[in-house]
Amino acid sequence: MTQAPLSPYWVLTLAILLPGMGHVAVGAVRRGLVLQVFMILGAVITWHLSNPQTSLAGRLAGGLFVYALSLPEAYRLARVRYLSASRV
Repeated sequence: MTQAPLSPYWVLTLAILLPGMGHVAVGAVRRGLVLQVFMILGAVITWHLSNPQTSLAGRLAGGLFVYALSLPEAYRLARVRYLSASRV
């Protein structure tokens, strides 16, 4: 017996609260973990390249950029799986 896919909105909420976990919830575990690594790496790089007077969001911009790109992707993956399961 296969498990019903999660709602795309639930996956999006999970991805917002725990970066990369939306991908893990839909079964793309490796992708979610890779995104987490790149979020941390991007944040560390921009933290060290920015001035101390830069805002916190500016200092973490590299990681926040990857985070922002991961949200619609997690939602899209969940929506595709949810719609394909509902058609069967």
